[in-house]
Amino acid sequence: MPVNKVEIPGVNTAKLPVLSNARMRELFAEMQAGRAGAREELIQGNLRLVLSVIQRFQNRGEHSDDLFQVGCIGLMKAIDNFDLGQNVRFSTYAVPMIIGEIRRYLRDNNPIRVSRSLRDIAYKALQVRDQLVHRYSKEPTLTEIAQELGLPREEVVYALDAIQEPLSLFEPVYHDDGDPIYVMDQVSDEKNQDHSWLESLAIREALGKLNRREQLILTMRFFHGKTQMEVAEEIGISQAQVSRLEKAALNHMRKFI
Repeated sequence: MPVNKVEIPGVNTAKLPVLSNARMRELFAEMQAGRAGAREELIQGNLRLVLSVIQRFQNRGEHSDDLFQVGCIGLMKAIDNFDLGQNVRFSTYAVPMIIGEIRRYLRDNNPIRVSRSLRDIAYKALQVRDQLVHRYSKEPTLTEIAQELGLPREEVVYALDAIQEPLSLFEPVYHDDGDPIYVMDQVSDEKNQDHSWLESLAIREALGKLNRREQLILTMRFFHGKTQMEVAEEIGISQAQVSRLEKAALNHMRKFI
């Protein structure tokens, strides 16, 4: 893991411990069995994860120590709610929760003024979305919502995006044993209450533009929580090839989101 550049008053970031995935699973089992101290060891062993996440929020005018404290709240929520039975790394589960906690903090402390017209369009779009889900028992696309409203798709996207804290889907926020975790990872986490419906729709539409191999790799990576090595073993190619194909597929998707 690269050395963190975030400086937190009173915290020697260079000496923070790093837990292996195997040790973390042991600690989660011990914590759930009631062993005192296991939870604290999990918190201390994942503080570098919080530091990695808050780096992307450094240019918001917020103090690093404030973001760190908020990120730690997200980390503790992730630790308390993590299910060992799910075949997913803890970091993959925790990153979206840490991001969500920070986003809520920034939203509450730095409200962005949105024009009345944009807000009206956004709320109408959300109402139409609910109506279409009720009517067809499936999530509508952004295009279908725009057609129902009689508005250009771009206008609906802009309005919905305006009422949310902007967040790049493709920005790597943490590298787990060399395997990057993107903001997009949060879409596969059904327990994440900060899930972005707009981002989910956009991703689903963009995935449809990819070829079958690209769709398979991204689906396994981001919706099934598999590592690049696990994907490589399953489809019979090298981890380096998976990494290269994943990067190309994400670059391709950027054109449609």
